[in-house]
Amino acid sequence: MIRDGRRHPFAVICPGGGYTMVCGYIEGVPYARKLNEMGISAFIVYYRVKEAARFPAPQDDLARAIREIFARADEYRLDTAHWSVWGSSAGGHLAASFGTAGMGYPHYDVPKPEALVLTYPVISMRADFTEQQTHNMLLGDPAKPSMEAFASVDEQVDANYPPTYIWCGDADQTVKPKNTRRMAEALKKAGVPYQCEIFPGVDHGVSPGTGTAAEGWIGHAVTFWEKQRH
Repeated sequence: MIRDGRRHPFAVICPGGGYTMVCGYIEGVPYARKLNEMGISAFIVYYRVKEAARFPAPQDDLARAIREIFARADEYRLDTAHWSVWGSSAGGHLAASFGTAGMGYPHYDVPKPEALVLTYPVISMRADFTEQQTHNMLLGDPAKPSMEAFASVDEQVDANYPPTYIWCGDADQTVKPKNTRRMAEALKKAGVPYQCEIFPGVDHGVSPGTGTAAEGWIGHAVTFWEKQRH
């Protein structure tokens, strides 16, 4: 958090880890530090993982964290009109699911974020596209086809989905770039404002992307988010 007496916009960050861990040291703290430098407060969500990660536990945890942040907005000096949810990898699935009617902000009756920021996210739970560990921890193995469809975010996007910045690297060996492309197609079809970037030669887990083609993506994401403000 930023404690300078003024109210600041804020980001809620869901690190990755395949729903087996929360990699805050890779996809939490580095983001928060950069956002703080840009005048944005940040909160890292340590959601349930491993055997405790079965749906909807992580989604429940994210919603509870957001409620607690809003409840303490005066204490934390937060501008609750301007906030976003960020997620990477499996945390990208969690953040992305927060935009859907069945798994996200309408279901939990919490405010709609101004934007989502999705970093090399797992989007689909379909066998041809998903990251298997993420799938198994969240849905089990085998999973019911109906649940795979329900938890595939690209199949749940509608016109009320939040504006979204999404990116991945085309050399991602962990989460297929098809996830990002499918999500971008779903956002376009639903008429949701979005920005999609696919960086050449970039693999998975690069955090702020320092020294890669993705370096600077956090700034791109914040610029996109700011454009959504009314």
